[in-house]
Amino acid sequence: MSAETFFANVDKIRYEGPDSDNPLAFRWYDADRVVRDRTMAEHLRFGVCYWHSFAWDGSDIFGAGTLDRPWNPATASGAAAALEPMDAARLKMAAAFEFFEKLGAPFFSFHDIDIAPPGKTFAESARNLDEMIDVAAGHMERTGTNLLWGTTNAFSHPRFMAGAATNPDPAVFQYAAAQVARCLSATHRLGGANYVLWGGREGYETLLNTDMRRELDQLGRFLNMVVEHKHAIGFEGTLLIEPKPMEPTKHQYDYDVATVFAFLQRHGLENEIKVNIEVNHATLSGHDFHHEVATAVNAGVFGSIDANAGDDRLGWDLDRFPVSVEQMSLGMLEILRGGGFTTGGLMFDTKLRRQSIERDDLFHGHIGGMDVMARSLLVAASMIDELDARRDARYAGWGQRTDILEGNVTLQQLHDAQLTGTEPTGVSGRQEALENLVQRHIERAR
Repeated sequence: MSAETFFANVDKIRYEGPDSDNPLAFRWYDADRVVRDRTMAEHLRFGVCYWHSFAWDGSDIFGAGTLDRPWNPATASGAAAALEPMDAARLKMAAAFEFFEKLGAPFFSFHDIDIAPPGKTFAESARNLDEMIDVAAGHMERTGTNLLWGTTNAFSHPRFMAGAATNPDPAVFQYAAAQVARCLSATHRLGGANYVLWGGREGYETLLNTDMRRELDQLGRFLNMVVEHKHAIGFEGTLLIEPKPMEPTKHQYDYDVATVFAFLQRHGLENEIKVNIEVNHATLSGHDFHHEVATAVNAGVFGSIDANAGDDRLGWDLDRFPVSVEQMSLGMLEILRGGGFTTGGLMFDTKLRRQSIERDDLFHGHIGGMDVMARSLLVAASMIDELDARRDARYAGWGQRTDILEGNVTLQQLHDAQLTGTEPTGVSGRQEALENLVQRHIERAR
């Protein structure tokens, strides 16, 4: 089979407007439309993930793969089932770039083992990765697709069952360090805008066998080594950590944005590493998506977003395509308040349901997600000035009490002043009115 015909029934996806009934067209994402001095493409910086979209076969803990992926010998039939690993990797990459180009997504992201099969030794794995990086460079030049970020899978292999940087065995630490060094260099070669560090198994199952302080110190040293290597090779992209509270371990050390920021401060990394926030991870940590964005913006560590969603009745990392304009509008509001993306973007760390087995289902998922995020941008841009004005009005009283925040008054002075002062009446939060305002902007945004 020729990879160029993997999506033969799909033409390039185009914008047709909100009134279009074409399921293979954008209704809201108009890449060239200007919103608050930037085009939608510049605001949203969409990317497609390699792992769920092309490396995953639809398997889960209860069943085998269901998806039509002819480059995967485990699920393919006929001649495809006998493909050599590197031939399968080339076929998978050709199909992936056919998809990127037809969708019109400007970016993609990958783990090292997504694009290159692991070898029997680290040296063989490194050679495979180098070869596939060269292949990717050719596809990128041909299609104009860019790399939003690369990352290392240091969690799937059995060697990482007790973590990578936090592993009790220093030999595993060394292996993970070598793997990250190689993948970071590969990301640099491809002009990646960022490099993500997700501690897939950097956490613990039980404190009965865990020296938490030792493991956190190991992780801090590991990240400092990554920063040192970044500067040594001249990589100018942004290093990102992706917070997650649990799963696969019982407790992840990178629980949420606030936890990550505190860790970065402890190890002197707050000016070197930012965060890649996943919407579904925010939900799992008990936070709203927009809370995590606001926390990152306020701490000065906002970097990028994995745009996906969970399910209200399923308490694990489902990685659905985003479907809620309200949820995403509030997140986009905080992104706009923070000045928007610099090197980051909206990466669709998303996967199809196991029953979505038609090839064009991958387009339907991404088109829907891109339209949700584009409409959410319009809603956020529409309401930001009004919401900010109302928020400022709520704190207006502080304009006359800058002496408190500037440290020009003592606790005793405030006590003495209150002895003859009046009873405060408070300021209305007007939450219901503001929630109604959000709904009106959702209804009107076009």
